Amino acid sequence: MTTKLTTILIFCFTLFIALVSAAPVRRDVWDPRIITPNAETIWLTGQTYNVTWETDDAPVNITNKIGRVVLGKDGIQNQAVLASNFSITLGSIEITVPDDLEPGFDYNIVLFGDSGNSSPQFAIL
Repeated sequence: MTTKLTTILIFCFTLFIALVSAAPVRRDVWDPRIITPNAETIWLTGQTYNVTWETDDAPVNITNKIGRVVLGKDGIQNQAVLASNFSITLGSIEITVPDDLEPGFDYNIVLFGDSGNSSPQFAIL
């Protein structure tokens, strides 16, 4: 009788562990607002700057915490990858503006990670 009870208890415990581990963890998509650069920003080619974004509203379970900062121009992304493989919970990342860019007032930064979001247009001279 003890063997049957032990077998039933082990089975129930194993079933409980399987159910708990199969339960999905709720993940949140997070779209942090980019603080800098902003519409008043002017960057110079070859110089180093910080891209910053808000982190005070970050959810506990972010879907993708690995970030990438991409330069866009005239609404087209992927002009250059400026930074990658960092935690988007940092709130900032240092980048260097490529030397070979055409001057313009229609650049923007796109922050990828959990969700892609874009800065306002700014100038690179």
